Amino acid sequence: MIEERVNRKLAAILAADVVGYSRLMEADEAGTLAALKRHREAVFDPAVSAHNGRIVKLIGDGTIVEFASVVDAVRCALSVQRSASLPPDTNGAPSIIALRIGINLGDVIIEGDDIYGDGVNLAARLEPLAEPGGVCISSIVNESIGNRIDVRFHDGGEINVKNIDRPIRIWRWHPGAGGTAAAAPHAGAAPPEPKVASASIAILPFTNMSGDPEQEYFSDGISEDIITDLSKLAGVTVIARNSSFTYKGRAVDVRTVGRELGVRSVLEGSIRRAGQRVRITAQLIDATNGAHLWAERYDRDLTDIFEVQDDVTRRIVDALKVTLSPAEEKRLADTDTSNIAAYDCFLRGREMLLGKDKNRQTFEEAIRYFNEALEHDSNYSQAYACLGFAHMFDYQNRWSDDPDGSLQRAKEFARLAMEKDFNEPLAHCVTGLAALFERDFDRAGAEIDEALTLNPSLALAHNMRGSTLIYSGKPLEAIPSIEHAMRLDPAYSAQFLHFLGMAYLLTGKYETAAALLRQRILLVPGTDFTRAILASALGHLGEIDEAHRVWRELKEINPNYTFAEHTSRQPFKRPEDVQRIADGIAKAGLPV
Repeated sequence: MIEERVNRKLAAILAADVVGYSRLMEADEAGTLAALKRHREAVFDPAVSAHNGRIVKLIGDGTIVEFASVVDAVRCALSVQRSASLPPDTNGAPSIIALRIGINLGDVIIEGDDIYGDGVNLAARLEPLAEPGGVCISSIVNESIGNRIDVRFHDGGEINVKNIDRPIRIWRWHPGAGGTAAAAPHAGAAPPEPKVASASIAILPFTNMSGDPEQEYFSDGISEDIITDLSKLAGVTVIARNSSFTYKGRAVDVRTVGRELGVRSVLEGSIRRAGQRVRITAQLIDATNGAHLWAERYDRDLTDIFEVQDDVTRRIVDALKVTLSPAEEKRLADTDTSNIAAYDCFLRGREMLLGKDKNRQTFEEAIRYFNEALEHDSNYSQAYACLGFAHMFDYQNRWSDDPDGSLQRAKEFARLAMEKDFNEPLAHCVTGLAALFERDFDRAGAEIDEALTLNPSLALAHNMRGSTLIYSGKPLEAIPSIEHAMRLDPAYSAQFLHFLGMAYLLTGKYETAAALLRQRILLVPGTDFTRAILASALGHLGEIDEAHRVWRELKEINPNYTFAEHTSRQPFKRPEDVQRIADGIAKAGLPV
């Protein structure tokens, strides 16, 4: 017999339900039905139509709506909840309808006019977690909408939901003041509204006022160092450089920054460097209302730059009312170098290493600057650590003439960094990454844990923890770590989506994996390995035509690509994980 082909597609699913429907029906059946009808005709149906949605089914007081665009789905939900208060009807009776709404993005199965699948099921699980009059969305929805929505969803943490075998990270919004809603009677108590941590901050890149564009590295470097210092504190959530630096050169309202990055405070400032003098202005702003919490101007000799950084960091800690442990006090007090020439070379090298354009030339220039920094100060731990990190880049991207030798060089520089300062987080990350590629999973995990102890807001380390768990055969455990990395560095989520998609594929959640991997490809069109993983997910789903289209794109990007050669360089511990990926590719009739 020929098996009937299952039709699938990616869709945003909105699930809505009336708060306290059974109680309302019991108290006034006719009035409740009339109010529900009025709400649908005056609010819900017009909002769905205006945002290009399709009502799939009505189940009593519940509704399932399908959207081709996740942004349309969220905007529709916001429109509905903002318009929830209806005028009295012709008899003077007020509206008594309040909804909860859940939204998910995922693959769905199409059967006639109906849809099924995990994408629908999870949306239905999210709906009861919203406050009355509010909206609850999944992490993939939150990442997909980015800054295209005029509200901020609050991180609701991880929760366990029925028939889902892993914790789910959720995000909530409510139109009420402060994100809370008045209590409403319903069958089960709504979960408490999550709050953005009061000690959460984004450091915007300081404006270079020197009149010399070549001094950008210096102003950027000061900003990066403040980020690094604050990230060492367990009581502060600090957004990573990749995300805060997306505002570089833009005139933005700090309230917009706070909403888009999910933080309460924003630091901005400027730097003017002239010869051996430096002027720094800094102001800490409450992102919820734009009020200044603290501001200062420093006119100092260049040799005082480290004291200025320390003062700015401690002023921020005081303003955020963060209590430091003795270990944190010591980490803040420790200065890696007091040599200005070494520091200047280090900043130039780090700018090369962390810039958008990474290639053989930038790799070689970064190496040169870090070596110059060490000529000025042979005890400069961060310079050794960045040398190790640069060589790990080379090992993975194979820029130099001896990329395999770069793995050993990376390990040696990381060892030297920890010899100079054991509390250097990046050195532990480099050591952990090298151990991962050598398939020493216990060492990799231990080093990453140490890095996170030293720097709890290090998105790189959270993602490394997730990727290490994936490669060591624990993909389900990897998902929360990768999602946390995305929270700390939302602008870098394109990089994290690959590992998140792979984790879902290896747990057999092919629809979700395909949705995440498609999103990754939209953000990074030149990726080859993500396309290979997506082709596998599509093969498992029976989406043969799309799998072939994806594979053709892969071969256009990298004509010499072979799955066997690529996976031989990936540190999978369990052969069955590689086999699961290979099986999907084979099911699509593609070469493995």
